[in-house]
Amino acid sequence: MDYLNSLIFGFSVTFEPINFLYCFWGVFIGNLIGVLPGIGPVGTIALLLPFTLGASPVAGIIMLSGIYYGAMYGGTITSILVNIPGEAASAVTCLDGYQMARQGRAGPALGIAAFGSFIAGTLGVIGLMFLAKPLASFALRFGPPEYFALMCLGLTMVVYLTQGSTLKGLITAVAGFIVSQIGTDIINGRPRFIFGLAELRDGIGLVPAVVGLLGLSEVFLNIGESEISIYKTKVKGLLPNLEDWSASIKPIFRGTIIGFLLGILPGGGAIVASFASYAVEKKVSKHPERFGHGAIEGVAGPESANNSATAGSYIPLFTLGIPSNVVMALLLGALMIHGVQPGPLLMKTNPEIFWGTVASMYLGNVILLVLNIPLIGLWVQLLKIPYRLLFPLILVFMLIGVYSVNNSVTDLYIMMIFGIFGYLFKKFDFEPAPLILAFILGPIMENSFRQSLLMSGGNFNIFFMRSISLTCFGIVFALLMSEGIPSLRKFKSKIQAE
Repeated sequence: MDYLNSLIFGFSVTFEPINFLYCFWGVFIGNLIGVLPGIGPVGTIALLLPFTLGASPVAGIIMLSGIYYGAMYGGTITSILVNIPGEAASAVTCLDGYQMARQGRAGPALGIAAFGSFIAGTLGVIGLMFLAKPLASFALRFGPPEYFALMCLGLTMVVYLTQGSTLKGLITAVAGFIVSQIGTDIINGRPRFIFGLAELRDGIGLVPAVVGLLGLSEVFLNIGESEISIYKTKVKGLLPNLEDWSASIKPIFRGTIIGFLLGILPGGGAIVASFASYAVEKKVSKHPERFGHGAIEGVAGPESANNSATAGSYIPLFTLGIPSNVVMALLLGALMIHGVQPGPLLMKTNPEIFWGTVASMYLGNVILLVLNIPLIGLWVQLLKIPYRLLFPLILVFMLIGVYSVNNSVTDLYIMMIFGIFGYLFKKFDFEPAPLILAFILGPIMENSFRQSLLMSGGNFNIFFMRSISLTCFGIVFALLMSEGIPSLRKFKSKIQAE
């Protein structure tokens, strides 16, 4: 009954006119961004974060959350019709979705993706609602040593699960931590690494850094791109038939469970969930040879997984104050900018944010189901917009958004510098996600680390005398060794061969 009352309270928050409007615009923009390849929810959230600062914290988080899970819906359309994932989590959908389109079955592919996303997204929110409270109660046992160890584990898992080189992920994470140290020391109040620039006393701003690293770099990367070639097929029969439902219902529920559990884990998220779901469906299928040639299970499972993963990823953010992926890191930054501290006390101190966001996700999934199918024709037309027209408009929004936060020209310079580094990262296959997570978590990690040493009188044993922190560091060590030992063996074999 307590959950029901809380959910009713959340809906009362969500249906306030301004919050409802922010929810609608969030899912609409997310759907649009998911359709347009190359931008993605991370860059969009970074771009629109400044425009939410004038709203209440709950309205801002509702809108940014809508962009996140809305992009999961939209990314499916380009994967099926264009064979280009509009969002990275929809990349695996290209394998069977595009083949279904070539066979004249684009309609059922889009339909089952939309319904599967709705079912998984709704069940994921239910899981978020019921698991958040127990986990928040458990998190009250955490002190500075546990928080430091848990953040080390989260950052290590993000680095470990990067798509490219783990070493490159580690390098970007270290770079992010170094950048986070610029500004004024939180303990003694002395400036550090500011190189005589008074503008850096408050540190590097989150908004200019992230907008440059993710948004501006994408503009640089896509300069000169032409319009996308769309496969010529009629989109008809959007409602899946009984045979399609029979083949898809189990993959939808399996994908929901896989996605939700992987969404909770640091470094998991929607991308890992969608690929894991596809691998499971291919493994359990009686006809695995059909995968890659238009199997509807290869669309239903991954699309369900990436949507339920978005709900699961909110659990560590709201209950522990620790982001599980880069989007959650941006939401953590947004909450902190609004003066809200996520963690085990969030549901008591700011219940309108937690329950308002949960209720908005129920509502947002309904809005997306209603919007997604009728607007497919419009999205297809938008795909024909040349990049040379689209990206200058995005650049203007970036400049306005970054400048409006502090009315500072310095922020524009910071955005440009990070944009150049972001471009170089993408050119040389360095993932920016570990850098952003380390940049946001850096001050919190430092604070927890120094508080722990103050508690112990400078004794490092405090991190290994508590079961939770010891377990976290044990997993960190195991992950580093699992990556490092094979590399050392390869290096040793190479030396011996020479």
